[in-house]
Amino acid sequence: MAVYFVIFGAAVRADGTPSGSLARRVEGALALARDVRPRLFLATGGVGRYGPAEAQVIRNLLLAAGAQEQEILTEDRATDTLQSVLFCHAILRGRSDVDLLVPCSSGYHNFRCALLFRILGYSVRIGRMPPELAHLGLWRWSRYVVKEIVALPYDAALLLCRRLLNRLP
Repeated sequence: MAVYFVIFGAAVRADGTPSGSLARRVEGALALARDVRPRLFLATGGVGRYGPAEAQVIRNLLLAAGAQEQEILTEDRATDTLQSVLFCHAILRGRSDVDLLVPCSSGYHNFRCALLFRILGYSVRIGRMPPELAHLGLWRWSRYVVKEIVALPYDAALLLCRRLLNRLP
């Protein structure tokens, strides 16, 4: 059985490099996974404002940091959190080695990611990720927190309905 570190995408810059938030999410995942074996990384995120896909940028960062190719899975179509969870679920449900999921996102976003995976029946642990407040500033960080307060019940309700109606990927 393996621990899956699900790394959620964030912005990719116009030159194809990761935004600070995306780089910190990968950094946090690598720190959490340092002494864990067997482990797998599941990078999720499609093409945003600029390409390449966020999942591809995550994959490149993981490889550059020493992760092995066979430890990395990618989901490169999702454009929002709920899609990421659903598309990752489609990948994970076909695997027999899923023991625990660890969402790796920004601290303000991790609770929603964890809750959505729990609704799908996964065992989930939230790990400590690098802080965002100092990098984003209070105003931007506060906007993201408010967005999570609104999005969490909305996404949870949509996912529960899909589960109850057997309309999961």
